[in-house]
Amino acid sequence: MLEHENDKQELDEEEVESRPGRDLYEWMQALVCSVLVVVLLFTFVVRLIGVDGHSMVPTLQDGDRLLVLNSILYDDYQYGDIVVLRKESFLAEPIVKRVIATGGQTVDIDFETGSVYVDGELLKEDYINELTFLEEGTEFPLTVPEGSIFIMGDNRNNSNDSRDYRLGTVDTRYVIGKAVFLAFPGTDESTGERDFGRIGVIA
Repeated sequence: MLEHENDKQELDEEEVESRPGRDLYEWMQALVCSVLVVVLLFTFVVRLIGVDGHSMVPTLQDGDRLLVLNSILYDDYQYGDIVVLRKESFLAEPIVKRVIATGGQTVDIDFETGSVYVDGELLKEDYINELTFLEEGTEFPLTVPEGSIFIMGDNRNNSNDSRDYRLGTVDTRYVIGKAVFLAFPGTDESTGERDFGRIGVIA
């Protein structure tokens, strides 16, 4: 009986001695798995991309950090979506703009009144900074080819977008993804301060 108790005591001591090593192994395993999940998430699901410039004011500010849903998961772009794209023949860096029209739709802009029409309907654009007076060489009316989108910045008179003949309508294969969440605010153009209340889902 005494021998059995001694054996049990030795086993308990070995278990206590081995626990720190096992705990460290389990902690490292959990850490590696977490890092792997984050890497896969930011490779195939979302990306963190910054806004460079003031072309999307007032909706987005220079320096805003956006979570962007990868185009592999979302490519059914609709009017009002804010997308990030890269077309190096136009600009080397990614640009952030709003979808105004999609394949098969016709865009027309009256630069005298600043009005934008899609399929003959006047858009009610409560998101823009000011009316659309800036011409950039694209001729209107313009029918968007299938598989392409027509994009513009919300800061209409301070934005290089599909009105620029060098860009025009954009093949959706150039789209990196749809901006879905504002993760960190840049400084406001007018106040010079960060408004953390803006953090959240991008409408």
